[in-house]
Amino acid sequence: MNESSAQATRAFRFGVVAPITTDVRTWRDRVRRIADNGYSTLLMPDVPSWQPAPAPTLATVAALTDLRVGTWVYASPFRPAWNAAWEAHSLSVLTEGRFELGIGTGRPGLEDELTALGLPVLSPAERLARVRETVLALRELDGPDERTPVAMAVRGPKAQALASELADTVTFALAPGELPEDVTRLVRGFRSDRDVELALHVPVVGNTVAPFMTSPDTDPAAAHAIRSLAALPDDPAAAADEIQRRRAELGFSYFVFGADAADTLAPVVAELAGR
Repeated sequence: MNESSAQATRAFRFGVVAPITTDVRTWRDRVRRIADNGYSTLLMPDVPSWQPAPAPTLATVAALTDLRVGTWVYASPFRPAWNAAWEAHSLSVLTEGRFELGIGTGRPGLEDELTALGLPVLSPAERLARVRETVLALRELDGPDERTPVAMAVRGPKAQALASELADTVTFALAPGELPEDVTRLVRGFRSDRDVELALHVPVVGNTVAPFMTSPDTDPAAAHAIRSLAALPDDPAAAADEIQRRRAELGFSYFVFGADAADTLAPVVAELAGR
């Protein structure tokens, strides 16, 4: 367990990644149901080919509900640092403090998207530097009286070190096929002398795979067979037990699911949120 999670047990909260994959009216109904079921946060991915841009979509969610909203996560190569920071600060202001900036260096295969959009292909070091620049610019825009929470998606030691320094929430870039013992070593190796929330991205619930959270050809049976930390059972009682185990053993307190699993896990949220 990392140093920050050993300081105190954080209460559970739950988020849902819910891009617009239907008509807008159906999506709005889903958003309201997610809010009614006690979820904390509604999150948007950063994939231009899938849906409207995250910022106006999240502003719509905040106007419809009392949910917190966030990006999960902005890919730093898509936006100049100051532009991303300005957008994040603006969302914080317009949602009256309910926005959380999720940011990372980008997913595998991002280079082809950048080339197609006419954007420069940044090196890993340049991508990470842009994450730092974005967060520091956001802190300047927020000023001394406000603080937009920042979630960082990390993997390697340099990204972990930056998150340890600047992030409020840390999630680890995991694949459903990774062995749990390898993930455990990764998570326990994270160190911070600040109170950092640990988040777990869970794209597989039962036989449901959230295609906007992992590869659409992910085999849920294989993920369950190895007891992947990127998977949960769809039985609410079993899922609740497993979520509590992961907090006790690894310090995860913020769990993020796909929208298609939100109704299935609503009883878990009702039981555990805020505890």
